[in-house]
Amino acid sequence: MKYFGWQVRLGLLLVALSAVLYIINFIIFRDVRDLFFYLSIDTAFLPFEVLLVILVIEQAISEREKSLMLEKLNMVIGAFYSEVGTDLLKYFSDFDPHSDKIRKNLKLTDNWSEKDFLDAGKRIINFDYIIELKRNDFHALFFLETIHEFLIGKRKFLLALLENPNLLEHETFTELLQAVFHLTEELEKREDVRRLPDADYTHLALDTKRAYVRLVHEWLRYMEHLMTNYPYLFSLALRTNPFDPDASVKIQD
Repeated sequence: MKYFGWQVRLGLLLVALSAVLYIINFIIFRDVRDLFFYLSIDTAFLPFEVLLVILVIEQAISEREKSLMLEKLNMVIGAFYSEVGTDLLKYFSDFDPHSDKIRKNLKLTDNWSEKDFLDAGKRIINFDYIIELKRNDFHALFFLETIHEFLIGKRKFLLALLENPNLLEHETFTELLQAVFHLTEELEKREDVRRLPDADYTHLALDTKRAYVRLVHEWLRYMEHLMTNYPYLFSLALRTNPFDPDASVKIQD
């Protein structure tokens, strides 16, 4: 018995218990005909019971497990934005020369509705994100050095997130994480980002833009999740909104 799993042992125990109960029934009532009649009725009903378990109970359990898993994933997403995403969005949006246009769409308030989030999501899809890196552009080189230092400092944290198997259930966030980690690796391989070939700057600009676009889209989805489920976390997120230049973590009178 020690080689059997607990499911097998439980199944054998239930079968034995059922047999004992039928034997007790026969001993008490001494009616073989009725015993086999009700046994056949129970057997005939068994397929329906199996169907009920598969379609209803198992589905309910599956939905519950999925809900719990998504909740854990949202906790991971929250940790990502708290540790990396929010600061990275601020760096990107400050460098983007057209960021004023997107800021108008992402200055969230605590009275936003589901329609507001839907409309904002449609607008940012068509937004023209601009990331240009050039050799002689001091502002661009300073930006590149800043995210170079920042992301390398967060490398272990990003790697730990990538090792989370539950992320496979959230395809878009996984793509975001991969884009940010790829940018981190690209920067890590370059010791001096001020002295690179022009083609390198073009390549890094594409990698940066890829991460930037995904960061914005996932951030908006996460903000809607917080507003719906965790108003107190949403309040802090509003006060640290990377797209709101007037945002302050201090609560104003």
